[in-house]
Amino acid sequence: MEQKNLHAWLETPLGQYVLRMEQDMLDEAVANLFGFNALQISWPHLDGLRTNRIPHHMTLSARPGGTIQAEPCALPLASQSLDLVVMPHALEFTEHPHALLREVDRVMRPEGRLVIVGFNPHSLWGVRQLFTLNRRVSPWSGRFISISRLKDWLALLSFDMDGGRFGAYAPPFTSARWLHRFRFMELAGDRWWGVGGGIYLLQAVKRVHALRLITPRWQPQNRVEPSLAAAVRSGGVRRQGVQPSAKDNVVPLLPRPKAVPVSPQS
Repeated sequence: MEQKNLHAWLETPLGQYVLRMEQDMLDEAVANLFGFNALQISWPHLDGLRTNRIPHHMTLSARPGGTIQAEPCALPLASQSLDLVVMPHALEFTEHPHALLREVDRVMRPEGRLVIVGFNPHSLWGVRQLFTLNRRVSPWSGRFISISRLKDWLALLSFDMDGGRFGAYAPPFTSARWLHRFRFMELAGDRWWGVGGGIYLLQAVKRVHALRLITPRWQPQNRVEPSLAAAVRSGGVRRQGVQPSAKDNVVPLLPRPKAVPVSPQS
């Protein structure tokens, strides 16, 4: 998506509606997440870390507008250096979404939090994209990713799902008056059409399974051979080539001492 095209769409009533909805969703999602370093990838128009209390915040964009200007698929950050990554619509407007997820997995610490915001293809917004003739116009130029597919991608990278929510249930009208008329759908959508929101927010946790060292069961050095133990239990050690007799099992007794006669005293 071109930066000018996106900026122009965000100034429209529909774009402002999306920004307000996503800002409220992100403010609630990241408020109680802690760590040392947090990064937002894409959409610098949206302050996804506004309510987060992590001391170091960064915003990365491929074009000027963020604190870091770099390609999202080649993050100039050390491995396992981030505690929180927020990705508003980053996967939908990149040519290599799998490479971007692998790069995010590389820079995140174990137990780090990942927050993804995207457009729901199984909604009225997906229907609007399907019938849009000019796919070069934002945001219909993006490749909307379904929740089920995104969960499969994250499971392959050992991410566990940790919640989420939907929003923007109103039809994607370009008129502010019609958006205002259908504002009742925001309250009814969560109850009657929970998965039909035009925007979804998904939270995931990076899991790193620890390895358990299995040591071999070493044999004790003072172990008695089975044949020797059997011979000891039978009462003696069998010598090779010599058959034991009944006398070998008899324990000899010492002879009783003889009585010494005592002479009478005179």
